[in-house]
Amino acid sequence: MGLVYAEIELINADDLGLVRQHYLDVEDVKRIVVTMLVDTGAYNLCINEDIQSQLQLPFVERRSVYTADNRLIEMDVVGPVILKFKNRTTSCLAMVLPGDSEPLLGAIPLEDMDVLIHPQRQELIVNPDHPYMAVMTLK
Repeated sequence: MGLVYAEIELINADDLGLVRQHYLDVEDVKRIVVTMLVDTGAYNLCINEDIQSQLQLPFVERRSVYTADNRLIEMDVVGPVILKFKNRTTSCLAMVLPGDSEPLLGAIPLEDMDVLIHPQRQELIVNPDHPYMAVMTLK
């Protein structure tokens, strides 16, 4: 199977909170549509510094992580960020990759949105068993 990419809308969740409290107009919410590599080998959402700069997501913490080539590095964690794909939405924290590195959509947000990789079409799809809303297991 080849590489799978998807168009994902990323939204600053803190901005949405300010809209609900009437401190910010909805048109001022920071959002961006990003082509992301769908990476089931990655656990989390990984954005790059350019995306972080545009969304202005607040710093949460630093974490040590192992990269795909088994290097141990420290990364900033920011958020929360809202992700939207078709009729699915989730919120999560994001790890910040250096510079303009390729953003990754990892397994945790994929599972939370109840989306799947269609191997023949090599694309991200809404789970056909649950086309209208995400279904998850609580146990």
